[in-house]
Amino acid sequence: MALKFLGIIPNTPDTDSPTIWLDEESGDLLIQSYKATEEEVKKCQEIGSIPGHSTTVPDHETIIRLPKVMLQFIPKPDSE
Repeated sequence: MALKFLGIIPNTPDTDSPTIWLDEESGDLLIQSYKATEEEVKKCQEIGSIPGHSTTVPDHETIIRLPKVMLQFIPKPDSE
């Protein structure tokens, strides 16, 4: 796996640092960020996504909260 560092939330202390990396082979993003609270997860489950799709978060997945300032580091698709 070839990872490329994309960005870290500006002005964070050493122990509180949401960060984004790009897997250059797959194009996937790896994101370190804040865990969603139980209340936020519950709200996501209430809203749902598409009809008939489960709202359960599987053990191998999680919901994170990505600070707005971190959006600047998400790469745009090649077509844009």
